[in-house]
Amino acid sequence: MDVRANLDRIRSKLAAACERAGRGIDTVTLVSVSKGQPPETVRAAAELGLTIFGENRIQEAKAKISLCPNRLRWHMIGHLQTNKCREAVRLFDLIHSVDSLHLAAELDRCAERAAKTIRILLEVNVAGEASKYGYAPAQLLAELPELNRFRRLEIHGLMTMAPWSPDPEKARPVFRRLRKLQAECGSILGAPLSELSMGMSGDFEVAIEEGATLVRLGTALFGDRS
Repeated sequence: MDVRANLDRIRSKLAAACERAGRGIDTVTLVSVSKGQPPETVRAAAELGLTIFGENRIQEAKAKISLCPNRLRWHMIGHLQTNKCREAVRLFDLIHSVDSLHLAAELDRCAERAAKTIRILLEVNVAGEASKYGYAPAQLLAELPELNRFRRLEIHGLMTMAPWSPDPEKARPVFRRLRKLQAECGSILGAPLSELSMGMSGDFEVAIEEGATLVRLGTALFGDRS
């Protein structure tokens, strides 16, 4: 596993995708998905200049974060259960996977108790896959005003996972729909949402072309998990 070489390749592809889309490279943030990676791998990646790491599970993150540099920022990118909200509020700078009013309400309660404001993204199941979590687009639009009333939550944008395909182009309609939904949400809220978390190791270039501001890369950076 050569993280430095992998990162060089990723940065080259990211820059090329931004150029194709007429965007500045500073408009895309790399979230290094460290799920299944030990703290020493995270520390090595941090030495290469990476600062934002994404975790899928609370228990793994809880054990790992305390063994990594304090300057790193951590994102929760996996499904979050309500009984883990207190730890999520404590551990993470941004939660990508808020997928229900019930979960949002519990996060708001936990943030109130912690006297914190929590930045969140709303997860959307654009493709309607039964195996994935996330709001149906119509339900999100209907519940958005209520979601926006939680005092301790800041809605910064949307997140989705495209159906897996060996052809990255198959993900393009999903990413395009999320970008359209972002604009619809902005109209309802009366203010634009700044973040689109979409694109993973196999399709992040297409995601950037369609407006992603956060791309979540694990395998492309760290190699296949054991």
